[in-house]
Amino acid sequence: MCAGRSTILKSMSDQQFWNERYADSDYFYGTEPNSFLEEQCGVLNGPVLSISEGEGRNGVFLATRGLDVTGVDLSSVALEKAEKLAESKGVTITTIVADLETFEPEESHYGSIISISAHLPGSLRAVLYPRLEKALKPGGILLLEAYSPDQLSKGTGGPKDADMLMSVEKIRKEFPDLEPVLLRETEREVREGKGHTGLASVVQFIGRRPGAK
Repeated sequence: MCAGRSTILKSMSDQQFWNERYADSDYFYGTEPNSFLEEQCGVLNGPVLSISEGEGRNGVFLATRGLDVTGVDLSSVALEKAEKLAESKGVTITTIVADLETFEPEESHYGSIISISAHLPGSLRAVLYPRLEKALKPGGILLLEAYSPDQLSKGTGGPKDADMLMSVEKIRKEFPDLEPVLLRETEREVREGKGHTGLASVVQFIGRRPGAK
């Protein structure tokens, strides 16, 4: 019981943090999509699940391309802004307020899953990532971009906890059932609102669940 209560309290604390971050009328990470996602979106098929969707910039972009998108985030404030952004673009997205530790997506349902700057502790990834693999349809695509450990020295965004940063080795270990289509660590300029700005070290991954396309 104590461990369960501790988890609940942590989730409430995390939710409050993100609600406060997104409380301003401006979009903290801007309204334009992540550039890696924009470059690679042609490989995606619907329906699409976007984890840690935030204020909607990525999910709304995919919706403008005709994809059916569901965005999941811990912050209700962020998702309200995501729905407003979608409305301003003349599209709709489905939003779900959920803690990713307990979120269980439907198995073999999604044509694509995107994870953009969803920096999670290793203990949570160990629970969530197997669920994401199973949530993909056979032939489905997972697209991920996250900061790498080299980002710690840059000061241009991202968490300061190395456990929450990703590497090629972590990707291979934590998504064992996905076939890599693209997997690399690279540096690039990131211009995403006031939250991410400047030269950044990132991991980029496109993985496919084996099976029919």
